[in-house]
Amino acid sequence: MSDSINSAAETQKRGIPAWWVTIFLFWLGWIFMYADRTILNPVMGELEKEFGLSGTQLGILNSVFYFSYAILQVPAGILGDKIGKKKVLVPGFLLFGVFTAVTGWAKTWTTLLFARVVTGAGEGTYYGPQYGLSSEQIPKKYRSLGSAIINSGMAFGIALGLMSSSWLVYDQGYSWRMPFYAMAVPSILVGLGIWFFVKEKKRAAVTADGVVVKKGKFSDLLKNRNLLLTYLMVFCSLFGFFVILTWLPYYLQSERGIAGSETGFISSLVAWISIPGALIFSSVSDRLGKRKPLILILVPVAILSMLSIIWMPSMTGVVVALCIYGLVGKLALDPVLVALVADSVDENNYSTAFGLFNFIGMSSSILAPIIAGAARDMTGSLASSFYVSAVLLAIGLVGMLFLKEKK
Repeated sequence: MSDSINSAAETQKRGIPAWWVTIFLFWLGWIFMYADRTILNPVMGELEKEFGLSGTQLGILNSVFYFSYAILQVPAGILGDKIGKKKVLVPGFLLFGVFTAVTGWAKTWTTLLFARVVTGAGEGTYYGPQYGLSSEQIPKKYRSLGSAIINSGMAFGIALGLMSSSWLVYDQGYSWRMPFYAMAVPSILVGLGIWFFVKEKKRAAVTADGVVVKKGKFSDLLKNRNLLLTYLMVFCSLFGFFVILTWLPYYLQSERGIAGSETGFISSLVAWISIPGALIFSSVSDRLGKRKPLILILVPVAILSMLSIIWMPSMTGVVVALCIYGLVGKLALDPVLVALVADSVDENNYSTAFGLFNFIGMSSSILAPIIAGAARDMTGSLASSFYVSAVLLAIGLVGMLFLKEKK
């Protein structure tokens, strides 16, 4: 009898590991967050007509989203470590889902702007607590690979947002509002799924020996050499990525003579190629047990591919350079850097460390488009912005030489 009870208990233990469920739900979370960011792009012309918006106002509509998203990173991370990561992440996620629907409902420019600000703030609670939770749960030997799988949701989300928005509005004849309603429902359901199915580790304030557990301090992060070098690398990496994300379609049209209908597909290659790249390199990183060797290989190749985008005389060469950048660039490098952050701090500081990591990285999303545009105005070509991106990657690479890690 006792044998059968033990056997049943063992079978129960052999069920789906909790960290697999966590990876799946957080993967879905990134899909719908990135879909929300891209459903706006195909219908911007419709918004322009209905509200009588200028190009500057359309730009502001995107900028206010990223500003509120970036500014919430560090507070959400600190709060997640203090009161619980799910208590910060889930309400923010549900808020983003609800205000995605409000964006579709908006009848005035002011309401539309307010809805995007609140949507960005809701999404701003996700990054730090999410990677804090996943880093707690994913076994260390799978940490890079798990982060890569979660990260791949970004590429799927970009494609889902662009394709669903275009299909609903231009193929099916719905209003520009429909994609926002359609995306709001699954977003809210994913938020509820995270609340009910993602487990959060509870750490007692006192150990069994009566020793008080010392909580991590924000100031500790600023004294951590490896963390500061990782933050430098993510800023330099994301700068080039946002130059490509923002300006590549325009560059292909204006300086390479590519038809506008083809630029979307060519630009999306970076996101699609990054998925196998991230999975392969993160797996290698986990097997090595160290992150630095892989970073020192990926970043130089990313620098060469970035420069090759403007050096290649033929369009075939440009496409090859973009594919190589997708394979080794920001989206492939991110899981390795995420694992490096987790390796470098105590788990009491996970949420704060990841919030600061993403805040510094996302600062590039505000600076890169402006600097690249100013460089184009000064030089008459976007080539200068690719050179700036390559130089920043080189600076990040030099910083990585001073990284100290143990296997």
